[in-house]
Amino acid sequence: MPTTVFHPTRRLLGATVASALLLLTVGCTSTGSGTANTMAGDVQLAGAGHLKTCTHLPYPPFQSEQNGKVVGFDVDLIDLVAKKLGVTQEIVDTPFENFKTGAFLNSGQCDIAAAGITITAERKKNVEFSVPYFDATQAVLARKGVGAASLADLAARGKKLGTQAQTTGEEYAQKQGFNPVSFESSDALLNGLRTSQVDAVVIDYPVVQGWLKDSANSAAFDQIDNLNTGEQYGFSLKKGNAKLLAVVNQVIAEARADGTYRQSYEKWIGPLTTAQGDASAMAGATPSAAQ
Repeated sequence: MPTTVFHPTRRLLGATVASALLLLTVGCTSTGSGTANTMAGDVQLAGAGHLKTCTHLPYPPFQSEQNGKVVGFDVDLIDLVAKKLGVTQEIVDTPFENFKTGAFLNSGQCDIAAAGITITAERKKNVEFSVPYFDATQAVLARKGVGAASLADLAARGKKLGTQAQTTGEEYAQKQGFNPVSFESSDALLNGLRTSQVDAVVIDYPVVQGWLKDSANSAAFDQIDNLNTGEQYGFSLKKGNAKLLAVVNQVIAEARADGTYRQSYEKWIGPLTTAQGDASAMAGATPSAAQ
């Protein structure tokens, strides 16, 4: 079985994107020149033999590194897109802010972005989105004994809240009147909670559920609130990339129809409800306004 190629580099921070990247390859690699290559269905790709995916690690259960390989729900779905094109997926770790601006897509460094990205009207100004593939909610995770039973209760008691930078969870907390402590990654956010830098955090519900599978986390923290913010995730592409967009939407529809979506969802996330299985499948669906 092919292994992931892992090249550690400095994590990108701030607005700049003109620095080194952490590159991880899913599946086989090739010795292609990296120049654009026309693949199945006349889809032009950033590099020969690869579908290059921008993400922001770690973000389990959607993408995270395990035993030197990047795995997760998003990874599985984009692997299906790569297979449809007759190539392999290559993952490029970038700052989360790139998913707002589409910088790496528009510069041709990536073909697609997959990072549990909420579809918003603001982001759609800069990138194309696939049909929604996941209906998301936010959750509030707090240290045991914090003395609050909800997000509103945290505010009333003057508790300190943490969020991941540049996310819709952070925007939602700000709209609720919080001035949250901003952390660069989900790992840093969890560490902030562990070290009492904050009393509670807001982040996507599946991420919280993944954290609580760890006995040390479940012993130290409680989920005290679930926030139905009407969010849906989509994969993003460069504006005008209609051919690749069509392939991505086709793959999502086929995965739902043949059971592949369900199999991956239940592997990484948990039981698939009828609502989750059906609601995001509508091609061209207009998502609710995100937080």
